[in-house]
Amino acid sequence: MASPAGANPLQLLVGLGNPGAQYAGTRHNVGFMALERLAAQHGSSFRQQSKLHGLLAEVGSGPSRLRLLMPQTFMNDSGRSIRAALDWFGLEPQQVLVLVDDMDLPLGRLRLRRSGGAGGHNGLRSTIAHLGGEGFPRLRIGIGAPALNPVERKQRTVGHVLGRFSPAEQPLLEEVLEEVLAGVALIQRLGLERAGNQLNGFVAPSAAKLAGPSAPEPPAA
Repeated sequence: MASPAGANPLQLLVGLGNPGAQYAGTRHNVGFMALERLAAQHGSSFRQQSKLHGLLAEVGSGPSRLRLLMPQTFMNDSGRSIRAALDWFGLEPQQVLVLVDDMDLPLGRLRLRRSGGAGGHNGLRSTIAHLGGEGFPRLRIGIGAPALNPVERKQRTVGHVLGRFSPAEQPLLEEVLEEVLAGVALIQRLGLERAGNQLNGFVAPSAAKLAGPSAPEPPAA
């Protein structure tokens, strides 16, 4: 179903993550980090909305107004909060942008897609299940892989995504989060396809300074 006539295609920005102080700042919570930064820039604050199973803030006004949602259901049940928000605000999946961490992208890279599968991500899997399909936009934020060795990577995955960024990675993370916020504004202004041309070609300036292995880039969807 198409967006209502004259409506801004992007109405709801969702960051995926886990609630609680013990998960703050972890790689899995990079979606939360982006929303918190965006709200702070606009002088907005999040409030608990029990009917949405999450924290909600608003930024902007008029056609550029955006609702920001951080599900508090834990990652594996993120879709329940998103479904509740869509129903409450009368939105379609195409009016949502989900910000999600991605181990298959190196830290410093982004991928904007109009739709797609879960790619092994439990938050996306839950969202697909609750929304009844894969047809919702998502911005994948690279967090890098724990190791190139497949066996070692599988063993270290949980510790990696629930771990925090190293001090050496902080400048790179800052650049990525700033690009995410710029990308959201670009999507609002130009739409997904044109914004994707810039976001998908982004390489954080500090990326070349980081030593160590990174995951190979996935093929373009």
